[in-house]
Amino acid sequence: MAAFIFDASGIVKRYLTEIRSGWVQGLTDPDAAHEIFLTRLTRIEIVAAITRRGRGGGPVPAAAAPALLAQFRHDAAHQYTILEIAPAVLADSERLAETYGLRAYDAVQLAAAGDLHRDRSTHGLSRLTLISADQELNAAAMAESIDVDDPTAHP
Repeated sequence: MAAFIFDASGIVKRYLTEIRSGWVQGLTDPDAAHEIFLTRLTRIEIVAAITRRGRGGGPVPAAAAPALLAQFRHDAAHQYTILEIAPAVLADSERLAETYGLRAYDAVQLAAAGDLHRDRSTHGLSRLTLISADQELNAAAMAESIDVDDPTAHP
């Protein structure tokens, strides 16, 4: 069993049809039995993405958005481990934003991934992999010694 932390650009592909959605759907299939982590901020970003794309003739029909939101919320409650953002993670986010020039939420995502990675290492658990299609975030994660996989790199 592998452990993955998804940012919004990665997990959104499970709910909205985007490039490499199939790969993400396979990775997050409950039968794969992987550990899936999201931050509380990622939950907010996914709700916003689905809602915004369902308004004004976006790629999600308005009538489909409630079902997609319900599916995401079900998965979040039953399949994902949601990470709360502790003050120490926020403090590290400032360092990461300054060091790598990351956007605020990306710095928080990376700080949370780093915190979880260190905790897993301390307890002898499998390595954590960040799943993200954001190139700047991925480069910073690799510089912080966090494994990265970009969904857009898969067929």
